[in-house]
Amino acid sequence: MRQNPERRAALLDAAIEVLAREGSRGLTLRAVDAEAGVPTGTASNYFANRAQLLVQILHRTRERLTPDPADLTGALDTKVLLTRLLERMRRERSVHIAMLELRLEGIRRPELQAELAEFQGAELEANVAWHLDAGLPGDRQGVVLLYLAMLGLIVDDLTVPALLEPYPPADLIETMAERLLGARNPG
Repeated sequence: MRQNPERRAALLDAAIEVLAREGSRGLTLRAVDAEAGVPTGTASNYFANRAQLLVQILHRTRERLTPDPADLTGALDTKVLLTRLLERMRRERSVHIAMLELRLEGIRRPELQAELAEFQGAELEANVAWHLDAGLPGDRQGVVLLYLAMLGLIVDDLTVPALLEPYPPADLIETMAERLLGARNPG
């Protein structure tokens, strides 16, 4: 297997775009090569098979969706952080849609389902721990509920945005933070 990290990242980014645009059925090593603009067969030098590619896409999504440390400095406010999260998801739309596709593919592939469960479980635990360690309002269960509520908001915002037109996301985020965590608007 090839080890050029920049080429691997470019292939994974191309795979994310293919997965988001074409869905799981359209994700082939040849399609990744075409999207990345590399010679046919290049992706197969980096990924032994499609299953390995799917797992590595999962891990690449984390790299791309991790917030910039600058977004986590200064006075922390739950509503501001959630608004930044939604903005980041909108900027990285294809990454999040690819993640949704991976979840759907996990239904059909038990090995991917196991990887997803472990990966998502670790992500959720890290988010809960970060929230509580940062001294933000709410308890463990409230943070989990907020995670689930934001996931629903993000999925609808990405897939059927017209559904949310009567409900401004800023208002929804404020209400979620207040009701689930007891976070009140400062001032």
